[in-house]
Amino acid sequence: MCMLAACSSQNGANKNGATQESTQPETTVQTGENKGFSHAKLSYPGTDITFEVKVDGNRLTIIPSGLTAVNEPLQHDVTGYTVTNAEIGDLNTDGYPEMFVYLTSHGSGSYGKLIGYSTNNGKSVSQVSLPDIAENDRINKGYMGHDEMAIVENTFCQRFPIYKDGDTNANPTGGMRQIQYKLVDGEACRILQVDKVLEF
Repeated sequence: MCMLAACSSQNGANKNGATQESTQPETTVQTGENKGFSHAKLSYPGTDITFEVKVDGNRLTIIPSGLTAVNEPLQHDVTGYTVTNAEIGDLNTDGYPEMFVYLTSHGSGSYGKLIGYSTNNGKSVSQVSLPDIAENDRINKGYMGHDEMAIVENTFCQRFPIYKDGDTNANPTGGMRQIQYKLVDGEACRILQVDKVLEF
């Protein structure tokens, strides 16, 4: 994954002084035909909370530990996608981590997908929702996939090339668009809400 441009944020460190740079996972990369991420164990400084992330074929398993109420494994079918990375950070600055897994669809579009969880006061986790770009008229013009995702200074950012009319899938000419999101409480789950949009 390419480095994203720095997102402006006041939340570079949580209340324990931990930064994203200190929480990078160790990863094992598959060497077979389906090259991609296969395993990582992510821990968050200042807490006992960890997430073990495993990819076995089309099955993604996330195993939390250190939660005081529920530590059940979380499983997802990732057929049609390659898991590319996993990260941890405190996006809502409550002292407890969010854990994000990034996926890319097979095929020429390479559409990005997020599977994310937010910790509920150290007791359990709830899934985080990232609204589909195609449903947002503010940011979907010229969007044809090729997403990159990352937590930058405890802020979630998504970046993709902008396609103009007549551009081929392999040759976008409209520059790049980067979306900075903030994590907010929704009715059923926490939601990544568009905060800032940058084009360059």
